[in-house]
Amino acid sequence: MAPASAPSSASVAGRRHRVHVVSDVHGNARDLATAGAGADALICLGDLVLFLDYADHSRGIFPDLFGAANAHRLVELRTARRFEEARDFGARLWSGIAGDRATVIETAVRKQYAELFAAFPSPTYATYGNVDIPHLWKEYAGPGTTVLDGERAEIGGWTFGFVGGGLRTPMRTPYEVGDEEYAAKIEAVGEVDVLCTHIPPEVPELVYDTVARRFERGSRALLDAIRRTRPRYALFGHVHQPLVRRMRIGATECVNVGHFAGAGRPWALEW
Repeated sequence: MAPASAPSSASVAGRRHRVHVVSDVHGNARDLATAGAGADALICLGDLVLFLDYADHSRGIFPDLFGAANAHRLVELRTARRFEEARDFGARLWSGIAGDRATVIETAVRKQYAELFAAFPSPTYATYGNVDIPHLWKEYAGPGTTVLDGERAEIGGWTFGFVGGGLRTPMRTPYEVGDEEYAAKIEAVGEVDVLCTHIPPEVPELVYDTVARRFERGSRALLDAIRRTRPRYALFGHVHQPLVRRMRIGATECVNVGHFAGAGRPWALEW
């Protein structure tokens, strides 16, 4: 299947440039291995880890440990926003596992990271998702992969800013930060041509997941920065089945670049 494409822009320095963008990979190493084909670079906006697949409850670290039936029950509780019950349910299951919980999870994550980082083409520019474990990335990112968080990179004459992670939620995923810390990363990036984040700006149509039937957390600081700095594009993921996949905010085209685990194809940006 061909990549979805953005409208073409003016060329830079006499030649055209193309990047492919993915987010929410969630263990899909097979399609990740070809996601950069035909592009000058691949951009990944995080969530490499697959802890629990809400569409297929037999896939992920959780069902590998506890089975699909228990994964189904956990999804039911979370979807109903019964987060305390979900945590209690999970705690009971973990009490039957030999070994330290953090160590068991890290071992499983390491196995996924080894496969996923090996699938990245060169060059890849990547930032963390909320389910990722940042301190492990430096062990797996090869020389062709640049990891950025609150930082900028130049690709084909355009400046790209990267902000990883998510904001704090009752889900308590591994890389959630406070609003002030997240806003500081947005501020550090400053004015860019393309603003790349894992989570969307705080706009109801962009943060509502139609399958999970809940509003995910978007960033007000990100929305303010888009209005203030007017990047050409704001690219993000996190919400797997959004009510709206793209919309304009002032001069900026805001695009959910897709749930790559399910779609298996990148979003393409040309200029």
